[in-house]
Amino acid sequence: MRRADRLFQIIQVLRRGRGPVTADAIAAELETSKRTVYRDIADLIGQQVPIRGEAGVGYVLEGGYDLPPLMLTAEEIEAAVLGAQWVASRGDPALARAAQDLIAKIGVAVPERLRPLILEPASGAAPNWNALPDRLDMAAVRRAIHGARKISLTYRDEQERESERIIWPIAVGYHETVRLLVAWCELRRDFRTFRTDRVAGAQFLEERYPERPATLRARWRKAKLAQAEAMRAQSVTAKAS
Repeated sequence: MRRADRLFQIIQVLRRGRGPVTADAIAAELETSKRTVYRDIADLIGQQVPIRGEAGVGYVLEGGYDLPPLMLTAEEIEAAVLGAQWVASRGDPALARAAQDLIAKIGVAVPERLRPLILEPASGAAPNWNALPDRLDMAAVRRAIHGARKISLTYRDEQERESERIIWPIAVGYHETVRLLVAWCELRRDFRTFRTDRVAGAQFLEERYPERPATLRARWRKAKLAQAEAMRAQSVTAKAS
């Protein structure tokens, strides 16, 4: 790998990291030595790239630093286009339009030699013919999540029984045929997942819920992990008995 490419990849590794990234981890990903990573980090810092950290602890790329879009690699372009194609065929109308706009913007931004990767991609997402319709405004749902605002929901379960809920929406899951709204349910005092095709009515409230969406998402992921571990433990116990 050329040195210029390696410096670029180090920035990419740090940018995608959620916390400090060690020289060991960087060296393993780039298939180089820690000594080279230390030298490259020092060079990047000397070039005013806002990296902080130290050897043995890890490095972080501070916010506010970015690279021009023309620095996308061929693989990154294909990944972005494939992902946008998937969203365009499976997302709600607002996201589908945004995905199509994204593909168009990438086509304008990249060098001409890379445009065939967009116009004639080697891979593509198949259309989703079996998607069930949403029964609420998904763009409004995303705004409620970003704004930490509550939703009053009328929901039908699989037996067609209706219930009234006040929920704190935190995430939307896009599956092949259905979309799932993850939320804290005031009625159940716990996290619940609602199929958007089973929503009978929704009112988007101005009232904010008291916790940050990111905090609730972290709690939800922790609860799902604990649930999965408990199920694995039960399975091991059942096999042993």
